[in-house]
Amino acid sequence: MQMSRRLFLTIAIGAAVASVPQVGYTQAYPSRPITLVVFMPPGGSPDIVARVIAQALSPRLGQPVVVDNRPGAGGNLALQAVARAPANGHTLLLLATPHAVNLTPNEKQDIDLLKDIMPVASINNDPFAMTVNASSPAKTVAEFVAHAKANPGKLNMASSGTGNLSHLAGELFRMMTGIAMVHVPYRGAPAANTSLATGETHMLFNALPSLMPLLKEGKLRALGVTTAKRVKLLPDVPTVAETLPGYAVTGWLGIGAPKGTPPEIVDRLNNEVNTVLADPAVLARLANLGSEPFTGSPADFGKFLAEETEKWAKVVKFADIKAE
Repeated sequence: MQMSRRLFLTIAIGAAVASVPQVGYTQAYPSRPITLVVFMPPGGSPDIVARVIAQALSPRLGQPVVVDNRPGAGGNLALQAVARAPANGHTLLLLATPHAVNLTPNEKQDIDLLKDIMPVASINNDPFAMTVNASSPAKTVAEFVAHAKANPGKLNMASSGTGNLSHLAGELFRMMTGIAMVHVPYRGAPAANTSLATGETHMLFNALPSLMPLLKEGKLRALGVTTAKRVKLLPDVPTVAETLPGYAVTGWLGIGAPKGTPPEIVDRLNNEVNTVLADPAVLARLANLGSEPFTGSPADFGKFLAEETEKWAKVVKFADIKAE
């Protein structure tokens, strides 16, 4: 009888211990500060958003979330650093459009976004706008397309730099409309915006917040916004898709983790990010940057990343864009 009782206790304790590791691992996370690797230098919009999210996540996770800026190689330095980090949820990546764009499709890549990074959570969308100089004869997207087709190769399209989302948005527009335009890259949004305002160039896609001062001054005219729905900043401006169905471009940010990160950690991080993005204080700070929240499950974000990668691969091939 005594032996049976000992045997029973041994089996019961063994079963209890066997059930502990997965639960204990999840409860112990995070066990030290979390590093959020950002692909741009301090001060830019992505860096500001990263710090807003990191600051809000820290008390919820019980550990500091530290931003580590690693700019360079079009976001690939940050991507490689996280892809090669231990898959334990303590090193995360701020993902953005550049990570879904491969400007060297014929070269072997050391790191593959979809294979080496796990989608954790989407964060926000930044609307872009299609703009022209205030003196342009085009008042609508349709009128601009007609004007460009009547003057093939005579109009030029500014961008914030070759391979930049500003450039890609314009090339996607060209691909879908069949118009011929000359691409004129500038170093950054301010220079590109100024080129359009002074009449050096004829059309530009750029992030709406950067364009707002010139739009308010009446130097530029917005023909359309690139989101699926109209935006609060320009409620009377139609979407480009209202004229060109299927056209959609947004700057976006999200969080990724090394492949193999335990699903329970990914799910917890996703829940925490979504909770943070429902906080009025966080929403207000994003609104000040012209951003809108973009939330969903890890699976939702993974599907979005696959669609973005496929879309921009077609544009890069169409425009024969090469890394500089």
